[in-house]
Amino acid sequence: MQFDDRLATVLRQRAQSEPGARTQYRQLLDLLGAALADDGGALAEAAFDRLAELADQLAPAEQSAILRAPGLRLRNRALAAWLARGEPQVAAAAMASAQLSERDWLYLIPRLPLTARGFLRHRRDLPMSARQVLDRLGVQDLVLPEPTADQIGRAPPAAAPAPTPEPNGEGGIGALVRRIEAFQRARREGGTAPRLPLGDGRPFELDLARRHPAFDFACDAEGTIVWADPAMAPLVVGMTLGTDRPGAVAVLDADGTAALRRRQPLRGARVTLAGLDEVAGPWRIDAAPAFAPDSGRFTGYRGRLRRPFGGAAAAAPDSAGDRMRQLLHELRTPVNAVQGYAELIQQQMFGPAPNEYRALAAAVAVDAARLMAGFDEIDRLARLEAGALRLDEGEASDLRETIVASVRRLDGVLRPRSARIELVVSGSPFDVPLGEGDARQLAWRLLATLAGSLAPGEIVDLALRGDGASVTLEADLPIALLDNGDLFALAAPSQPRAVSAGMFGTGFTLRLARAEAEAAGGALERRGDTLRLTIPALTAASAAHTVDRQGTRGPPAA
Repeated sequence: MQFDDRLATVLRQRAQSEPGARTQYRQLLDLLGAALADDGGALAEAAFDRLAELADQLAPAEQSAILRAPGLRLRNRALAAWLARGEPQVAAAAMASAQLSERDWLYLIPRLPLTARGFLRHRRDLPMSARQVLDRLGVQDLVLPEPTADQIGRAPPAAAPAPTPEPNGEGGIGALVRRIEAFQRARREGGTAPRLPLGDGRPFELDLARRHPAFDFACDAEGTIVWADPAMAPLVVGMTLGTDRPGAVAVLDADGTAALRRRQPLRGARVTLAGLDEVAGPWRIDAAPAFAPDSGRFTGYRGRLRRPFGGAAAAAPDSAGDRMRQLLHELRTPVNAVQGYAELIQQQMFGPAPNEYRALAAAVAVDAARLMAGFDEIDRLARLEAGALRLDEGEASDLRETIVASVRRLDGVLRPRSARIELVVSGSPFDVPLGEGDARQLAWRLLATLAGSLAPGEIVDLALRGDGASVTLEADLPIALLDNGDLFALAAPSQPRAVSAGMFGTGFTLRLARAEAEAAGGALERRGDTLRLTIPALTAASAAHTVDRQGTRGPPAA
Protein backbone atom coordinates (compact mmCIF):
# COMPACT_ATOMS: atom_id res chain seq x y z
CA MET A 1 0.00 0.00 0.00
CA GLN A 2 1.70 3.21 -1.20
CA PHE A 3 -0.80 5.65 0.29
CA ASP A 4 -2.98 4.83 3.28
CA ASP A 5 -6.13 6.96 3.18
CA ARG A 6 -8.30 4.73 5.36
CA LEU A 7 -8.44 7.23 8.23
CA ALA A 8 -9.42 10.08 5.92
CA THR A 9 -12.09 7.87 4.33
CA VAL A 10 -13.64 7.11 7.71
CA LEU A 11 -13.57 10.77 8.78
CA ARG A 12 -15.40 11.81 5.61
CA GLN A 13 -18.40 9.73 6.70
CA ARG A 14 -20.90 11.14 9.17
CA ALA A 15 -22.65 8.85 11.61
CA GLN A 16 -26.36 9.53 11.19
CA SER A 17 -27.62 6.82 13.55
CA GLU A 18 -26.57 4.97 16.67
CA PRO A 19 -25.44 1.84 14.76
CA GLY A 20 -23.43 4.09 12.48
CA ALA A 21 -21.82 5.78 15.49
CA ARG A 22 -20.83 2.40 16.92
CA THR A 23 -19.35 1.32 13.61
CA GLN A 24 -17.35 4.50 13.16
CA TYR A 25 -16.17 4.40 16.79
CA ARG A 26 -14.90 0.86 16.21
CA GLN A 27 -13.21 1.83 12.94
CA LEU A 28 -11.41 4.81 14.45
CA LEU A 29 -10.23 2.77 17.43
CA ASP A 30 -8.88 0.10 15.12
CA LEU A 31 -7.09 2.52 12.79
CA LEU A 32 -5.61 4.70 15.55
CA GLY A 33 -4.80 1.72 17.74
CA ALA A 34 -2.89 -0.04 14.98
CA ALA A 35 -0.42 2.83 14.68
CA LEU A 36 2.75 1.91 16.58
CA ALA A 37 4.00 5.52 16.70
CA ASP A 38 2.28 8.60 18.06
CA ASP A 39 1.20 10.58 15.04
CA GLY A 40 0.42 14.14 16.00
CA GLY A 41 -0.63 15.27 12.57
CA ALA A 42 -3.81 17.12 11.74
CA LEU A 43 -5.53 13.94 10.57
CA ALA A 44 -4.88 12.20 13.88
CA GLU A 45 -6.14 15.24 15.80
CA ALA A 46 -9.31 15.22 13.75
CA ALA A 47 -9.72 11.52 14.49
CA PHE A 48 -9.43 12.11 18.23
CA ASP A 49 -11.95 14.94 18.01
CA ARG A 50 -14.37 12.64 16.19
CA LEU A 51 -13.80 9.96 18.84
CA ALA A 52 -14.75 12.48 21.53
CA GLU A 53 -17.98 13.31 19.65
CA LEU A 54 -18.85 9.64 19.27
CA ALA A 55 -18.07 8.96 22.94
CA ASP A 56 -20.72 11.52 23.88
CA GLN A 57 -23.26 9.64 21.77
CA LEU A 58 -22.46 6.12 23.01
CA ALA A 59 -23.03 4.78 26.49
CA PRO A 60 -19.91 3.79 28.46
CA ALA A 61 -21.08 0.18 28.45
CA GLU A 62 -21.17 0.16 24.63
CA GLN A 63 -17.73 1.72 24.40
CA SER A 64 -16.39 -0.86 26.86
CA ALA A 65 -17.89 -3.72 24.84
CA ILE A 66 -16.22 -2.42 21.67
CA LEU A 67 -12.87 -2.10 23.41
CA ARG A 68 -13.06 -5.62 24.85
CA ALA A 69 -14.11 -7.25 21.58
CA PRO A 70 -11.61 -9.85 20.31
CA GLY A 71 -9.47 -8.63 17.44
CA LEU A 72 -9.35 -4.96 18.40
CA ARG A 73 -5.82 -3.60 18.06
CA LEU A 74 -4.77 -1.11 20.75
CA ARG A 75 -1.01 -0.66 20.33
CA ASN A 76 -0.88 3.15 20.31
CA ARG A 77 0.11 4.63 23.66
CA ALA A 78 -1.42 8.01 22.79
CA LEU A 79 -4.79 6.39 22.19
CA ALA A 80 -4.46 4.32 25.39
CA ALA A 81 -3.71 7.50 27.37
CA TRP A 82 -6.68 9.27 25.79
CA LEU A 83 -9.05 6.43 26.65
CA ALA A 84 -7.68 6.22 30.20
CA ARG A 85 -9.00 9.74 30.84
CA GLY A 86 -12.54 8.71 29.95
CA GLU A 87 -15.29 7.11 31.97
CA PRO A 88 -14.11 4.49 34.50
CA GLN A 89 -15.79 1.67 32.55
CA VAL A 90 -14.07 2.80 29.35
CA ALA A 91 -10.73 3.26 31.10
CA ALA A 92 -10.95 -0.25 32.59
CA ALA A 93 -11.61 -1.76 29.17
CA ALA A 94 -8.75 0.20 27.61
CA MET A 95 -6.28 -0.88 30.29
CA ALA A 96 -7.36 -4.49 29.89
CA SER A 97 -7.08 -4.43 26.07
CA ALA A 98 -3.95 -2.33 25.53
CA GLN A 99 -1.06 -4.23 23.90
CA LEU A 100 1.92 -1.94 24.36
CA SER A 101 5.62 -2.54 24.30
CA GLU A 102 7.71 -2.42 27.46
CA ARG A 103 9.03 1.01 26.53
CA ASP A 104 5.51 2.36 25.99
CA TRP A 105 4.31 0.98 29.33
CA LEU A 106 7.21 2.61 31.16
CA TYR A 107 6.39 5.91 29.47
CA LEU A 108 2.63 5.68 29.96
CA ILE A 109 2.13 4.34 33.51
CA PRO A 110 3.42 7.41 35.40
CA ARG A 111 1.19 9.64 33.26
CA LEU A 112 -2.01 7.67 33.79
CA PRO A 113 -4.80 8.86 36.09
CA LEU A 114 -4.90 7.10 39.44
CA THR A 115 -8.13 5.28 38.50
CA ALA A 116 -6.75 3.92 35.24
CA ARG A 117 -3.46 3.04 36.90
CA GLY A 118 -5.36 0.99 39.46
CA PHE A 119 -7.07 -1.01 36.74
CA LEU A 120 -3.69 -2.36 35.65
CA ARG A 121 -3.48 -4.48 38.82
CA HIS A 122 -5.53 -7.14 36.99
CA ARG A 123 -2.98 -7.46 34.20
CA ARG A 124 -0.73 -10.49 34.59
CA ASP A 125 1.07 -10.04 31.28
CA LEU A 126 2.79 -6.74 32.02
CA PRO A 127 6.59 -6.67 31.80
CA MET A 128 8.41 -6.96 35.12
CA SER A 129 9.76 -3.42 34.78
CA ALA A 130 6.22 -2.08 34.39
CA ARG A 131 5.13 -3.96 37.50
CA GLN A 132 8.02 -2.42 39.42
CA VAL A 133 6.89 1.04 38.34
CA LEU A 134 3.39 0.27 39.58
CA ASP A 135 4.79 -0.89 42.91
CA ARG A 136 6.85 2.27 43.29
CA LEU A 137 3.78 4.36 42.53
CA GLY A 138 1.85 2.61 45.30
CA VAL A 139 -0.71 0.71 43.27
CA GLN A 140 -1.98 -2.07 45.54
CA ASP A 141 -5.04 -4.22 45.88
CA LEU A 142 -8.49 -3.02 46.98
CA VAL A 143 -8.00 -3.84 50.66
CA LEU A 144 -6.32 -1.82 53.37
CA PRO A 145 -2.98 -3.05 54.67
CA GLU A 146 -2.70 -3.93 58.31
CA PRO A 147 -1.51 -0.89 60.30
CA THR A 148 2.14 -0.86 61.29
CA ALA A 149 3.49 0.28 64.62
CA ASP A 150 4.41 3.69 63.19
CA GLN A 151 0.94 4.13 61.71
CA ILE A 152 -0.91 3.57 64.99
CA GLY A 153 1.58 5.68 66.96
CA ARG A 154 2.85 2.99 69.32
CA ALA A 155 4.78 -0.26 69.12
CA PRO A 156 3.04 -3.49 70.03
CA PRO A 157 4.33 -5.30 73.10
CA ALA A 158 7.02 -7.89 72.35
CA ALA A 159 5.86 -11.47 72.20
CA ALA A 160 2.37 -10.37 73.13
CA PRO A 161 -0.32 -12.97 72.50
CA ALA A 162 -2.96 -12.30 69.92
CA PRO A 163 -5.78 -10.26 71.45
CA THR A 164 -8.99 -12.10 71.99
CA PRO A 165 -12.05 -10.21 70.72
CA GLU A 166 -14.37 -9.05 73.42
CA PRO A 167 -17.91 -10.40 73.41
CA ASN A 168 -19.26 -6.97 72.59
CA GLY A 169 -17.02 -6.75 69.49
CA GLU A 170 -14.79 -3.87 70.69
CA GLY A 171 -11.68 -5.65 69.42
CA GLY A 172 -12.95 -5.74 65.84
CA ILE A 173 -14.21 -2.15 65.98
CA GLY A 174 -10.91 -0.95 67.40
CA ALA A 175 -8.95 -2.63 64.63
CA LEU A 176 -11.21 -1.04 62.02
CA VAL A 177 -10.75 2.40 63.61
CA ARG A 178 -6.97 2.00 63.54
CA ARG A 179 -7.08 1.01 59.87
CA ILE A 180 -9.19 4.09 59.06
CA GLU A 181 -6.72 6.31 60.90
CA ALA A 182 -3.83 4.77 58.98
CA PHE A 183 -5.67 5.39 55.72
CA GLN A 184 -6.33 9.03 56.57
CA ARG A 185 -2.73 9.58 57.67
CA ALA A 186 -1.37 8.14 54.43
CA ARG A 187 -3.73 10.31 52.45
CA ARG A 188 -2.64 13.49 54.27
CA GLU A 189 1.00 12.64 53.63
CA GLY A 190 0.34 12.58 49.90
CA GLY A 191 0.85 8.91 49.24
CA THR A 192 -1.40 6.92 46.99
CA ALA A 193 -3.52 4.89 49.39
CA PRO A 194 -6.11 2.33 48.43
CA ARG A 195 -9.74 3.19 48.94
CA LEU A 196 -11.59 2.10 52.02
CA PRO A 197 -13.57 -1.12 51.74
CA LEU A 198 -16.79 0.69 52.61
CA GLY A 199 -19.95 -0.28 50.79
CA ASP A 200 -18.42 -3.52 49.56
CA GLY A 201 -20.71 -5.59 51.72
CA ARG A 202 -23.63 -7.23 49.93
CA PRO A 203 -26.81 -8.56 51.48
CA PHE A 204 -26.74 -12.29 51.95
CA GLU A 205 -30.19 -12.76 50.48
CA LEU A 206 -28.99 -11.54 47.09
CA ASP A 207 -27.78 -14.55 45.10
CA LEU A 208 -25.21 -12.82 42.90
CA ALA A 209 -23.94 -16.08 41.48
CA ARG A 210 -27.26 -16.60 39.73
CA ARG A 211 -27.04 -13.24 38.00
CA HIS A 212 -24.14 -14.48 35.92
CA PRO A 213 -24.58 -18.22 35.36
CA ALA A 214 -22.24 -18.11 32.34
CA PHE A 215 -20.00 -15.75 30.42
CA ASP A 216 -17.80 -15.86 27.33
CA PHE A 217 -14.06 -15.33 27.58
CA ALA A 218 -10.82 -15.39 25.62
CA CYS A 219 -7.34 -16.17 26.92
CA ASP A 220 -3.88 -15.87 25.44
CA ALA A 221 -1.34 -18.60 24.78
CA GLU A 222 -0.25 -18.55 28.43
CA GLY A 223 -3.80 -19.19 29.67
CA THR A 224 -4.35 -15.63 30.93
CA ILE A 225 -7.88 -14.32 30.41
CA VAL A 226 -7.56 -11.20 28.25
CA TRP A 227 -11.22 -10.64 27.36
CA ALA A 228 -14.59 -11.49 28.90
CA ASP A 229 -18.20 -10.33 28.78
CA PRO A 230 -18.37 -6.71 30.01
CA ALA A 231 -20.33 -7.66 33.14
CA MET A 232 -17.63 -10.09 34.28
CA ALA A 233 -14.49 -8.61 32.73
CA PRO A 234 -13.44 -6.55 35.79
CA LEU A 235 -13.57 -9.71 37.90
CA VAL A 236 -11.81 -12.25 35.69
CA VAL A 237 -9.53 -10.44 33.23
CA GLY A 238 -5.98 -11.19 34.28
CA MET A 239 -6.70 -14.59 35.83
CA THR A 240 -4.49 -17.39 34.54
CA LEU A 241 -5.87 -20.89 34.04
CA GLY A 242 -3.58 -23.57 35.38
CA THR A 243 -2.80 -26.10 38.08
CA ASP A 244 -3.28 -25.77 41.81
CA ARG A 245 -0.31 -23.77 43.05
CA PRO A 246 0.33 -21.07 45.69
CA GLY A 247 -1.53 -17.92 44.74
CA ALA A 248 -3.51 -19.55 41.91
CA VAL A 249 -6.94 -18.01 41.35
CA ALA A 250 -8.18 -20.17 38.42
CA VAL A 251 -7.43 -23.82 39.15
CA LEU A 252 -8.24 -26.43 36.49
CA ASP A 253 -8.80 -30.11 37.24
CA ALA A 254 -6.33 -32.75 36.07
CA ASP A 255 -8.13 -33.49 32.78
CA GLY A 256 -8.48 -29.82 31.96
CA THR A 257 -4.84 -29.15 32.77
CA ALA A 258 -3.73 -31.98 30.51
CA ALA A 259 -5.92 -30.72 27.65
CA LEU A 260 -4.63 -27.18 28.19
CA ARG A 261 -1.03 -28.38 28.05
CA ARG A 262 -1.70 -30.29 24.81
CA ARG A 263 -3.73 -27.39 23.37
CA GLN A 264 -6.77 -29.62 22.98
CA PRO A 265 -10.43 -28.54 23.30
CA LEU A 266 -11.80 -28.21 26.82
CA ARG A 267 -15.15 -29.95 27.24
CA GLY A 268 -16.86 -29.55 30.61
CA ALA A 269 -13.57 -29.27 32.51
CA ARG A 270 -13.88 -28.23 36.14
CA VAL A 271 -12.29 -24.95 37.20
CA THR A 272 -12.40 -23.20 40.58
CA LEU A 273 -12.11 -19.41 40.64
CA ALA A 274 -11.16 -17.25 43.60
CA GLY A 275 -12.39 -13.72 44.13
CA LEU A 276 -15.58 -11.90 44.98
CA ASP A 277 -18.91 -13.67 45.43
CA GLU A 278 -19.92 -13.00 41.82
CA VAL A 279 -17.09 -15.15 40.47
CA ALA A 280 -15.82 -17.32 43.32
CA GLY A 281 -16.57 -21.03 43.36
CA PRO A 282 -16.79 -23.93 40.92
CA TRP A 283 -17.31 -23.41 37.20
CA ARG A 284 -17.33 -25.55 34.06
CA ILE A 285 -15.29 -24.50 31.04
CA ASP A 286 -15.98 -25.24 27.38
CA ALA A 287 -13.37 -23.75 25.06
CA ALA A 288 -11.62 -24.38 21.76
CA PRO A 289 -8.00 -23.57 20.89
CA ALA A 290 -7.40 -20.69 18.50
CA PHE A 291 -4.58 -20.38 15.98
CA ALA A 292 -3.34 -17.45 13.91
CA PRO A 293 -4.66 -17.81 10.33
CA ASP A 294 -1.44 -16.56 8.74
CA SER A 295 1.21 -18.46 10.71
CA GLY A 296 -0.75 -21.20 12.45
CA ARG A 297 0.69 -20.07 15.79
CA PHE A 298 -1.32 -21.00 18.89
CA THR A 299 -2.93 -17.84 20.26
CA GLY A 300 -5.02 -19.11 23.16
CA TYR A 301 -8.54 -20.32 23.84
CA ARG A 302 -12.01 -18.95 23.07
CA GLY A 303 -14.96 -20.35 25.00
CA ARG A 304 -17.43 -20.06 27.86
CA LEU A 305 -17.39 -20.49 31.62
CA ARG A 306 -20.65 -21.66 33.18
CA ARG A 307 -21.86 -22.47 36.64
CA PRO A 308 -22.63 -26.15 37.28
CA PHE A 309 -26.17 -27.08 38.20
CA GLY A 310 -26.96 -27.05 41.90
CA GLY A 311 -27.29 -30.05 44.18
CA ALA A 312 -26.15 -33.46 43.05
CA ALA A 313 -25.72 -32.30 39.47
CA ALA A 314 -22.91 -29.97 40.57
CA ALA A 315 -20.71 -32.91 41.50
CA ALA A 316 -21.54 -35.08 38.48
CA PRO A 317 -20.45 -34.38 34.91
CA ASP A 318 -23.00 -32.61 32.76
CA SER A 319 -25.02 -34.88 30.53
CA ALA A 320 -23.73 -35.12 26.98
CA GLY A 321 -27.34 -35.08 25.88
CA ASP A 322 -27.93 -31.76 27.63
CA ARG A 323 -24.92 -30.20 25.96
CA MET A 324 -26.02 -31.58 22.60
CA ARG A 325 -29.50 -30.11 22.98
CA GLN A 326 -28.02 -26.73 23.89
CA LEU A 327 -25.82 -26.87 20.80
CA LEU A 328 -28.76 -27.78 18.58
CA HIS A 329 -30.75 -24.89 19.99
CA GLU A 330 -27.92 -22.53 19.00
CA LEU A 331 -27.76 -24.04 15.50
CA ARG A 332 -31.49 -24.03 14.81
CA THR A 333 -31.83 -20.27 15.23
CA PRO A 334 -29.64 -19.15 12.29
CA VAL A 335 -30.76 -22.02 10.04
CA ASN A 336 -34.39 -21.22 10.74
CA ALA A 337 -33.75 -17.57 9.88
CA VAL A 338 -32.02 -18.53 6.62
CA GLN A 339 -34.90 -20.80 5.69
CA GLY A 340 -37.44 -18.08 6.42
CA TYR A 341 -35.69 -15.45 4.31
CA ALA A 342 -35.22 -17.92 1.46
CA GLU A 343 -38.94 -18.66 1.46
CA LEU A 344 -39.73 -14.93 1.45
CA ILE A 345 -37.58 -14.46 -1.66
CA GLN A 346 -38.96 -17.55 -3.35
CA GLN A 347 -42.56 -16.45 -2.75
CA GLN A 348 -41.77 -12.81 -3.65
CA MET A 349 -43.26 -11.53 -0.41
CA PHE A 350 -41.26 -8.27 -0.58
CA GLY A 351 -41.65 -7.70 -4.29
CA PRO A 352 -40.74 -9.26 -7.62
CA ALA A 353 -37.54 -11.31 -7.81
CA PRO A 354 -35.80 -12.75 -10.88
CA ASN A 355 -36.43 -16.41 -11.53
CA GLU A 356 -32.75 -17.17 -11.07
CA TYR A 357 -32.84 -15.76 -7.54
CA ARG A 358 -36.06 -17.59 -6.80
CA ALA A 359 -34.47 -20.85 -7.91
CA LEU A 360 -31.46 -20.22 -5.68
CA ALA A 361 -33.74 -19.33 -2.78
CA ALA A 362 -35.70 -22.54 -3.31
CA ALA A 363 -32.49 -24.57 -3.20
CA VAL A 364 -31.42 -22.78 0.00
CA ALA A 365 -34.81 -23.44 1.57
CA VAL A 366 -34.56 -27.14 0.72
CA ASP A 367 -31.06 -27.40 2.20
CA ALA A 368 -32.18 -25.57 5.33
CA ALA A 369 -35.15 -27.91 5.68
CA ARG A 370 -32.83 -30.92 5.41
CA LEU A 371 -30.60 -29.45 8.10
CA MET A 372 -33.57 -28.83 10.38
CA ALA A 373 -34.69 -32.43 9.85
CA GLY A 374 -31.20 -33.61 10.72
CA PHE A 375 -31.21 -31.46 13.87
CA ASP A 376 -34.51 -33.06 14.85
CA GLU A 377 -33.01 -36.53 14.48
CA ILE A 378 -29.97 -35.64 16.58
CA ASP A 379 -32.18 -34.07 19.22
CA ARG A 380 -34.44 -37.13 19.26
CA LEU A 381 -31.48 -39.47 19.71
CA ALA A 382 -29.97 -37.35 22.49
CA ARG A 383 -33.26 -37.17 24.37
CA LEU A 384 -33.98 -40.87 23.96
CA GLU A 385 -30.53 -41.94 25.16
CA ALA A 386 -30.76 -39.53 28.11
CA GLY A 387 -34.22 -40.82 29.07
CA ALA A 388 -35.75 -37.37 28.59
CA LEU A 389 -38.22 -38.44 25.88
CA ARG A 390 -41.08 -40.88 26.13
CA LEU A 391 -42.59 -42.31 22.96
CA ASP A 392 -46.27 -41.62 22.43
CA GLU A 393 -48.00 -44.93 23.02
CA GLY A 394 -51.38 -43.79 21.77
CA GLU A 395 -53.51 -46.58 20.38
CA ALA A 396 -51.77 -49.91 19.73
CA SER A 397 -50.17 -50.11 16.29
CA ASP A 398 -50.16 -53.19 14.10
CA LEU A 399 -46.47 -53.61 13.27
CA ARG A 400 -47.28 -56.10 10.52
CA GLU A 401 -49.33 -53.59 8.54
CA THR A 402 -46.67 -50.95 9.03
CA ILE A 403 -43.86 -53.20 7.77
CA VAL A 404 -45.89 -54.47 4.81
CA ALA A 405 -46.63 -50.87 3.76
CA SER A 406 -42.95 -49.94 4.02
CA VAL A 407 -41.85 -52.94 1.95
CA ARG A 408 -44.33 -51.99 -0.78
CA ARG A 409 -42.99 -48.41 -0.86
CA LEU A 410 -39.42 -49.65 -1.20
CA ASP A 411 -40.29 -52.16 -3.88
CA GLY A 412 -40.76 -49.38 -6.45
CA VAL A 413 -37.18 -48.19 -5.81
CA LEU A 414 -35.56 -51.63 -5.74
CA ARG A 415 -37.30 -53.19 -8.74
CA PRO A 416 -35.33 -51.24 -11.39
CA ARG A 417 -32.13 -52.54 -9.77
CA SER A 418 -33.43 -56.16 -9.70
CA ALA A 419 -33.14 -56.13 -5.90
CA ARG A 420 -35.94 -56.88 -3.47
CA ILE A 421 -36.93 -57.56 0.12
CA GLU A 422 -38.89 -60.76 0.72
CA LEU A 423 -41.11 -60.77 3.80
CA VAL A 424 -42.36 -63.88 5.62
CA VAL A 425 -44.95 -63.44 8.40
CA SER A 426 -45.90 -66.02 11.02
CA GLY A 427 -47.77 -66.08 14.32
CA SER A 428 -49.84 -63.37 15.98
CA PRO A 429 -50.61 -60.84 17.43
CA PHE A 430 -48.55 -57.93 16.09
CA ASP A 431 -49.89 -55.08 18.21
CA VAL A 432 -47.06 -53.09 19.85
CA PRO A 433 -47.12 -50.24 22.41
CA LEU A 434 -46.18 -47.58 19.88
CA GLY A 435 -48.13 -44.78 18.32
CA GLU A 436 -48.77 -45.05 14.62
CA GLY A 437 -46.24 -42.33 13.78
CA ASP A 438 -43.46 -43.80 15.93
CA ALA A 439 -44.07 -47.32 14.57
CA ARG A 440 -43.95 -46.03 11.00
CA GLN A 441 -40.69 -44.14 11.63
CA LEU A 442 -39.04 -47.15 13.27
CA ALA A 443 -40.00 -49.50 10.44
CA TRP A 444 -38.86 -47.04 7.80
CA ARG A 445 -35.47 -46.46 9.47
CA LEU A 446 -34.72 -50.19 9.48
CA LEU A 447 -36.04 -51.13 6.06
CA ALA A 448 -34.76 -48.06 4.21
CA THR A 449 -31.31 -48.59 5.72
CA LEU A 450 -31.28 -52.19 4.50
CA ALA A 451 -32.64 -51.24 1.08
CA GLY A 452 -30.04 -48.47 0.64
CA SER A 453 -27.25 -51.00 1.22
CA LEU A 454 -28.47 -53.57 -1.31
CA ALA A 455 -26.36 -54.23 -4.36
CA PRO A 456 -28.03 -54.65 -7.78
CA GLY A 457 -29.73 -58.05 -7.93
CA GLU A 458 -29.35 -58.68 -4.18
CA ILE A 459 -32.22 -60.16 -2.15
CA VAL A 460 -32.64 -60.04 1.63
CA ASP A 461 -35.13 -62.04 3.70
CA LEU A 462 -37.32 -60.58 6.43
CA ALA A 463 -39.00 -62.78 9.04
CA LEU A 464 -41.75 -61.24 11.16
CA ARG A 465 -43.03 -63.38 14.04
CA GLY A 466 -45.50 -62.84 16.85
CA ASP A 467 -45.83 -65.26 19.78
CA GLY A 468 -48.19 -63.33 22.04
CA ALA A 469 -45.40 -62.01 24.30
CA SER A 470 -43.31 -60.11 21.76
CA VAL A 471 -43.04 -59.20 18.10
CA THR A 472 -39.72 -60.08 16.44
CA LEU A 473 -38.36 -58.91 13.11
CA GLU A 474 -35.21 -60.57 11.78
CA ALA A 475 -33.49 -59.34 8.62
CA ASP A 476 -30.50 -60.68 6.75
CA LEU A 477 -27.73 -58.11 6.51
CA PRO A 478 -26.81 -56.98 2.99
CA ILE A 479 -23.35 -57.89 1.75
CA ALA A 480 -22.21 -54.27 2.11
CA LEU A 481 -22.81 -54.40 5.88
CA LEU A 482 -21.44 -57.84 6.70
CA ASP A 483 -17.81 -56.79 7.11
CA ASN A 484 -18.56 -53.94 9.53
CA GLY A 485 -17.82 -54.82 13.14
CA ASP A 486 -20.16 -52.24 14.70
CA LEU A 487 -23.26 -51.42 12.70
CA PHE A 488 -24.17 -48.64 15.11
CA ALA A 489 -20.95 -46.68 14.56
CA LEU A 490 -20.77 -46.47 10.76
CA ALA A 491 -19.98 -43.13 9.18
CA ALA A 492 -22.09 -41.49 6.53
CA PRO A 493 -21.57 -43.02 3.05
CA SER A 494 -19.30 -41.14 0.67
CA GLN A 495 -21.57 -41.88 -2.32
CA PRO A 496 -25.30 -41.13 -2.46
CA ARG A 497 -27.58 -44.14 -2.30
CA ALA A 498 -30.82 -44.96 -4.08
CA VAL A 499 -32.75 -44.69 -0.81
CA SER A 500 -31.69 -43.38 2.58
CA ALA A 501 -33.36 -43.27 5.97
CA GLY A 502 -31.40 -40.24 7.17
CA MET A 503 -28.72 -37.74 6.27
CA PHE A 504 -26.16 -39.05 8.80
CA GLY A 505 -25.66 -42.53 7.42
CA THR A 506 -26.34 -46.11 8.41
CA GLY A 507 -24.69 -46.10 11.83
CA PHE A 508 -26.59 -43.08 13.11
CA THR A 509 -29.92 -44.31 11.73
CA LEU A 510 -29.55 -47.75 13.32
CA ARG A 511 -28.49 -46.18 16.59
CA LEU A 512 -31.58 -44.00 16.56
CA ALA A 513 -33.76 -47.05 15.75
CA ARG A 514 -32.14 -48.91 18.65
CA ALA A 515 -32.91 -46.03 21.02
CA GLU A 516 -36.54 -45.99 19.85
CA ALA A 517 -36.85 -49.76 20.32
CA GLU A 518 -35.40 -49.53 23.83
CA ALA A 519 -37.78 -46.69 24.69
CA ALA A 520 -40.64 -49.01 23.72
CA GLY A 521 -39.27 -51.73 26.03
CA GLY A 522 -37.61 -53.73 23.25
CA ALA A 523 -34.17 -54.07 21.70
CA LEU A 524 -32.33 -53.87 18.39
CA GLU A 525 -29.17 -55.93 18.08
CA ARG A 526 -26.95 -57.71 15.62
CA ARG A 527 -26.77 -61.50 15.82
CA GLY A 528 -24.25 -62.87 13.41
CA ASP A 529 -25.36 -62.00 9.92
CA THR A 530 -28.84 -60.86 10.95
CA LEU A 531 -30.34 -57.74 12.49
CA ARG A 532 -32.99 -58.50 15.11
CA LEU A 533 -35.71 -56.17 16.40
CA THR A 534 -37.80 -57.24 19.41
CA ILE A 535 -40.74 -55.25 20.83
CA PRO A 536 -43.19 -56.41 23.55
CA ALA A 537 -46.61 -57.30 22.20
CA LEU A 538 -49.90 -56.02 23.56
CA THR A 539 -52.62 -58.48 24.48
CA ALA A 540 -55.63 -58.15 22.20
CA ALA A 541 -58.74 -56.66 23.84
CA SER A 542 -61.51 -59.05 24.74
CA ALA A 543 -64.47 -59.07 22.40
CA ALA A 544 -66.78 -59.02 25.44
CA HIS A 545 -65.73 -55.45 26.17
CA THR A 546 -67.12 -52.37 24.48
CA VAL A 547 -65.56 -49.01 23.71
CA ASP A 548 -67.31 -45.89 24.99
CA ARG A 549 -67.27 -42.48 23.36
CA GLN A 550 -64.06 -41.48 25.17
CA GLY A 551 -62.27 -44.57 23.82
CA THR A 552 -61.94 -46.33 27.20
CA ARG A 553 -62.79 -49.99 27.55
CA GLY A 554 -65.24 -51.36 30.10
CA PRO A 555 -67.75 -54.14 30.74
CA PRO A 556 -70.79 -54.27 28.47
CA ALA A 557 -73.84 -52.35 29.65
CA ALA A 558 -76.53 -54.38 31.38
